[in-house]
Amino acid sequence: MSVREQRQIASDAGLSKQRVVVEAIRLADREGVDGLSMRRLAGTLGAGAMSLYHYVASKEELLDAMVDIVFEEIELPPEGTDWQSAMRRRAVSARQVLVRHPWANGLMESRTSPGPANLRHHEAVTACLRQAGFSVLMATHANWLLDSYVYGFALQEASLPFDTADEFADVIEDAYLSQLPPDEFPYLNESAAALVAAGFDPAEEFVFGLDLILTALEPLRASA
Repeated sequence: MSVREQRQIASDAGLSKQRVVVEAIRLADREGVDGLSMRRLAGTLGAGAMSLYHYVASKEELLDAMVDIVFEEIELPPEGTDWQSAMRRRAVSARQVLVRHPWANGLMESRTSPGPANLRHHEAVTACLRQAGFSVLMATHANWLLDSYVYGFALQEASLPFDTADEFADVIEDAYLSQLPPDEFPYLNESAAALVAAGFDPAEEFVFGLDLILTALEPLRASA
């Protein structure tokens, strides 16, 4: 099949790079990135697999474009506010985006051909830290630490068997406590009972840990 014929097929299917990438994200959101293939993607678009290569040269290029859209969804650290508030908003936004796109977690920092949104994001984060007074090295430490926390929390959160305080209480009462003889695990029983009684919400753990990190970084900024 000639290139002209492939382009005609793509045109007939109403394809564009944006549509290809957006549909790939939808597919990955539903089934994970391991279930994403050019053939599978073409099937969901109602097009021939070869027609997709007119818009993305390879699966790696497709992943680069998908990750770039994910970065575009994350709020940049807002200007005109203190660095802790700015980085908190960016981290909270990143976590929310990774909840929507859990497949992206392991890909966010692995791309060697970053797109424009990816680069804008990292430039804005670095600028926020440097303008706040962090040295180049300390800004790198801070950025690395914050990203590790956000990505790690999102990864752990995605694997938990509960999402809300009510679901947490149900899991503790219905499954967890039955495996914990009180005489053998007194402290775990104590913790489980106290957390359920307090209406513990696991979602609140993210901001708790994030604020600890931001507070611990402040003296390092000041010393720089």
